[in-house]
This record gives sequence, structure tokens and C-alpha cells, in this order.
Amino acid sequence: MRLSDLPAWFVIAFGVSFGLIWGSFLNVVIYRVPRGKSVVRPGSACPACGKPIRAWDNIPVFGFLMLRGRARCCGAKLSARYPLVELMGGVLAAAVLFVLVFPLPETTPIGMSLAVFASALALSLGMVAAAFIDLEHMILPDSITYGAAVLGLATASFRSMTFVDSLIGAAVGFAVVWVPFIVIYPRLRDGKVGMGLGDAKLMAAAGAWFGWPGALVVLGAGAVQGTVGALLQVALKGKIEEPEEVKKEREELRAEMEKMTPEERAEVERELAGDPLLEEAGDGMGNARVPFGPFLALAIIEYLFFGKRALDWFLMLSSP
Repeated sequence: MRLSDLPAWFVIAFGVSFGLIWGSFLNVVIYRVPRGKSVVRPGSACPACGKPIRAWDNIPVFGFLMLRGRARCCGAKLSARYPLVELMGGVLAAAVLFVLVFPLPETTPIGMSLAVFASALALSLGMVAAAFIDLEHMILPDSITYGAAVLGLATASFRSMTFVDSLIGAAVGFAVVWVPFIVIYPRLRDGKVGMGLGDAKLMAAAGAWFGWPGALVVLGAGAVQGTVGALLQVALKGKIEEPEEVKKEREELRAEMEKMTPEERAEVERELAGDPLLEEAGDGMGNARVPFGPFLALAIIEYLFFGKRALDWFLMLSSP
């Protein structure tokens, strides 16, 4: 059986519904993972009062609209992020179908079509989660970065790559961030790192998926978009501010450390000595902290859908 044997409307309806459902789950990931909570238990609860959310209120997008953006249990205002992320899940699922799955040869077995769909959607949703988490907490969870890299290695053949090509791409992707920004840069800036280790791991995932040329394109596209984003923030707000959640977590950590014995505090300080988020950012653009993960994640999604075609087009134009 092949995917072409099924009605197109059925495939699209199934794919978009699947994306919406996983987009809803993505909201759980974005909220719980950076807080060290399980994404499985307990079930979804109101973020304001903690009461369990009814199943019909949890329907992607429509639940938010039916409730008019307020919790049924306590009337608290719900973040617009919830339907936005759910919609992104549906849109990305549709994009995977139209850009990556439907163009496959008609002889492609349905199992392979589903595998391409599932893996590409998993990467896309993982990048959405990484972007929102980094924007709010300035961290990129290992479960997402390592997971994306492993998935890229496991599915290399889907993209006409060998496992070795994918592995080399992951190594180059990691190295182009780790060597200049984590090894060399701190020696020039009194120990301050230029980019975080999470960014290097995310670049390893890009290399595992797209090979070393794709990883370099992702880094360049992320840098351009990150620069534009930083300049826009300065233009609109006058400065680049740390996320409120980062400030809150720093104050909570300091409060906990005040309760510790001198020995315990010294141990914690040693463990966190390399964490730049323990201290407030200094004044000026040179000391501003911009979460780079969202721009890398965006570049990865862009390359997934358009990068290979753009790279082939560029190589064709540049060839003699």
C-alpha cells in the first residue's frame, strides 16, 4: 500500500489533526521541562489554580476559543501561547506533508512516507519547544538537543545521507560553536562565553540532519536573524532585557543559597561557576544576553523545508 492510494483530503486531515494534538502536548513540554517536571504525570492542570483541565477544554485551539481565553475553573486569563503553539503544530504538519512527503515518488511504501512525516514533524516540533524554552529560560534542554541529534543520525538515509556523513555533520556542527565561542572567546573576554553549550548541541543536531554544509548554513542564517532580532529589540525597547523568568530563577537560587551552610554554599558555587546567568548582564550591547537558540531553531526549520533547494540553487549558480 502506498500513500497515493489514500484520498489526499484524508491524509491532510489526519496529518494536521496529528500536528494539532502534538502541538497541544508541546505546551506541556515548554512549561514543565525547564522546571524539571514530568511531562506525563500529573495530567494537564490550570496554571493559575492547579485544578485539572477537562478533556473537552483541552481540544487544540478550539478549547481556547470556546473558553474565550479564560480558565473555566477560576477565570484566570490564559496565555495566547497555548493556541499559537497548537496552531504551529498543525501548520508544520501540513508543511511536512506538502514539502517533504507528497513529492516522494509514488512507489514509496506507506511505511516510509509515514516515517519521513513523523521524523520531520518531530524535529520541527522539537525546535518550536526549544525556541520557546530558550526565550523564557535561556536554556536548551538536553532532551531536545540530544534527541534531535540522535533522530538525525537514525534517519540519515531518509535524506540520501550515509550515517558517516551525518556523524561528521554533527561533529562539525558542534565544533563550529564550541571551539570559537566556548573555548577561545572566554580567554579574550575574562571567562565570558560567547555562546552556550546548548547552542553547540543544537548545532550538532543541525549537522546530523543536514550534514556539515547544512550546519554552516544554519549557523549563518541563525546569526543573521539573531542580529536582526537584537537590533529590533534595541530599537523598540531601547535595550536588550533578560527574560523575567531568568531573573526570578536567579533570585530563587540566591534565596536558597542564603539558607545553606557555608560549606554547602561553596559547593553549589563551584558547581555553577561556569553559569553566566548567575549574575545580571552588564550594561551595553557588548554585555547583553540574547538567547540564540530560537534563531538557530528557526534556521533549522527553514533549512528542513527550503535549505537543500536553496543550497543546490546556490551551488548551481556558483559553478563555472
